[in-house]
Amino acid sequence: MSFNTFGKLFRFTTWGESHGPALGCIIDGCPPNINIKEQDIQIELNKRKPGQSKFTTQRKEDDKVQILSGVFEGKTTGTPISLIIYNKDMRSRDYETIKNKFRPGHADFTYFKKYGIRDYRGGGRSSARETAARVAAGAVAKKVLKNMLGKKFKVIGAVTQLGILRCDTNKWNDQTIRKNPFFCPDKSIVKLWEKYLLDIRKSGSSCGAIIEVRARGVPIGLGAPIYSKLDMDIASAMMSINAVKGVNIGSGMNSAQLTGEQNSDEISQKGKKIKFDSNNAGGILGGISSGQEIIISFAVKPTSSILKSRKTVDKFGKNTTISVKGRHDPCVGIRAVPVGEAMLNCVLLDHYLMNKAQCS
Repeated sequence: MSFNTFGKLFRFTTWGESHGPALGCIIDGCPPNINIKEQDIQIELNKRKPGQSKFTTQRKEDDKVQILSGVFEGKTTGTPISLIIYNKDMRSRDYETIKNKFRPGHADFTYFKKYGIRDYRGGGRSSARETAARVAAGAVAKKVLKNMLGKKFKVIGAVTQLGILRCDTNKWNDQTIRKNPFFCPDKSIVKLWEKYLLDIRKSGSSCGAIIEVRARGVPIGLGAPIYSKLDMDIASAMMSINAVKGVNIGSGMNSAQLTGEQNSDEISQKGKKIKFDSNNAGGILGGISSGQEIIISFAVKPTSSILKSRKTVDKFGKNTTISVKGRHDPCVGIRAVPVGEAMLNCVLLDHYLMNKAQCS
């Protein structure tokens, strides 16, 4: 399988399957002399690991990371960083009864038609389990960016819509996000979300979500105007996440409904300080960061593995039905929050290094 590597200067390659012995990543292009330890990475992995609440899959994984190379005496050496995470709670038997069937909405059909073979145990490489390796790479990128940009730099994500229920982003509170199982920034809607998702789960179905990720303290000038626009690479990063079906930068698709006056982010200057009156551009103009807060959002489709019976075909070309038992997220979008944060950190570091190489 080709194209398992992401990035230009800061690159990572993920490997492993959902029900294999382990998964992990190789990071190449990380600057040397950055303080990093396994605990720095573990903090981020703990945000996405399964089995932490009744609203996610009950698969129990420690997601304990081990650094195999690239770090000596607590500092990066500039050589490839190898990270490994062992799988411990696989229940491959859950997939025995459906191993010849294609789950509607899942990658089973296209993987088999393309490669002539597929790992039916949880989807193999198409499983969201792969994202643990991305989060590990993103933790390293975050550590480097903090070192280079200082304490003002911050990337934080949240679920802003669960199924049909949208929260009020005007009530966004960073502290609230980490105090509820939904990564919700608006505490007034949490109870409603709890009831809604429990009802979805009890019915044997699933729902989608919208995740918003914000980056603060990003310097002006990241991104190249044509074929490596910052927003282009961010959109590519988010679309590479399992189950993501759409990405917005700033006002995104809603921009089409605005007039030129409404959409333009007016600029003024006071002393040496530039001020934007709004941020419809999401912190990126002409593919280059403007110094404003970068705001992106992406839509995650409902989990494809559901208890409700659906029509499908098997690999022999026969019509059949399928009901997927086992342990699955009723809303896979919830655990996509730390994945979105990780991918944004990776893109920002990649562009920071490119900008430093050309313009410093």
